[in-house]
Amino acid sequence: MTVKAVSFVAKSNTGKTTLLEKVIAHLKERGYKVGVIKHDAHRFDIDHPGKDSYRLTAAGADTMLISSPEKLAIVKKHTQSPPIEELIETYFSDLDIVLTEGFKKSGMPKIEVNRQERSTELLCRGENNDPTLVAVASDADLVLDVPVLDLNDPSAVADFIEETFLH
Repeated sequence: MTVKAVSFVAKSNTGKTTLLEKVIAHLKERGYKVGVIKHDAHRFDIDHPGKDSYRLTAAGADTMLISSPEKLAIVKKHTQSPPIEELIETYFSDLDIVLTEGFKKSGMPKIEVNRQERSTELLCRGENNDPTLVAVASDADLVLDVPVLDLNDPSAVADFIEETFLH
């Protein structure tokens, strides 16, 4: 079975994370197993100097996994970012849906988050028409060729995800 995935895309500081937090809560209340992948175009660290995991990675480990009874984390070095499809297949195969934040250049279905005070132009329409756009969550009444969802109604966004990807 292939895990369903949809990417939330937007210009920075539009509210993607805030919307995702609320949509995840609604999907969890409905009993779905939800995964999230956050795209970071910059370098990041989850290891911190002085911690054993940091010391082991600094010593040269190419992959370091830390596990406890509640969770695990993996630090895996690579020369280039793996394709999103590979990440989903490798790490998320036991879930109902994967929501990603970012990955605006991927071929995955996308929901664009649009806040009019941030920008009146869409990333996935206009001259950059993206055929993978499936909906726009906006605080404006837009007329588009895809459904326009109320940005301030995360339950409706969760409904759209459930109807489109989980049934």
